[in-house]
Amino acid sequence: MKRLFAFLLMLPALAQIVACSTTGAHSGDDAALRLTPWATRSSHTSETSAWQHFKLPGKVASTFTYTRMDGRDAMAVMAVSSASMLRDVVRIEPAELDSVRFSWKVPELIAGADMALRESDDSPVRIVLAFEGDRSRFSPKNAMLSELSLALTGEKMPYATLMYVWCNNREPDSVIINPRSDRIRKLVVQSGPRQLNQWLDYERNIRKDYERAFGEPPGALVAIGIMTDSDNTHSTARAWYGPVRLTRSSASSR
Repeated sequence: MKRLFAFLLMLPALAQIVACSTTGAHSGDDAALRLTPWATRSSHTSETSAWQHFKLPGKVASTFTYTRMDGRDAMAVMAVSSASMLRDVVRIEPAELDSVRFSWKVPELIAGADMALRESDDSPVRIVLAFEGDRSRFSPKNAMLSELSLALTGEKMPYATLMYVWCNNREPDSVIINPRSDRIRKLVVQSGPRQLNQWLDYERNIRKDYERAFGEPPGALVAIGIMTDSDNTHSTARAWYGPVRLTRSSASSR
């Protein structure tokens, strides 16, 4: 009985945890998404990327639609009190980790959103990176979350998840620890309303950002995703993402 009660208490936390795992329930539009110019240009390899729309347990799914926006290939996302992710499973060993390039356009911020609070943890844009690591170092709470993720999805939760986010008020390069699990940390790359309604392009050093957020070297990168969510604030959020590209370091071959 105690185990069941603990499971029920953890269910709200598991939605975001499951979003960061490398498997999950996907919708029937996967094939269409994989064939878009946005998806086929977004992989770190020359092959067609395997982006899939993952729906989260107990959550209304956001809508992902390929479009052209201002002359760019874009993935339009609409979240109406919803949360889901478009995700690609990858495998990049630590020695090969280099940079991630991404872009987004956000028309407006989510009023009242605060990613440090579980009741208002929403963001108009997120780039999500999931990593392997030594799960024996998990706290009891994180070990339970990982076990529950395995029961729900067939995959344990990642050892660590790093998100690049747009925050309402925190300064760029601030690190926000997820209120549900300290194995999810968000690095603010954009803040406030000053650059709304324009395309913003980024190139981030994955290793440097991971070490800043977690204070240790990263393990292998095993998944990457984009996510626009408004389920906690019960609001509507829109955004457009450009293709996401990963680059591999040549250091491992030298």
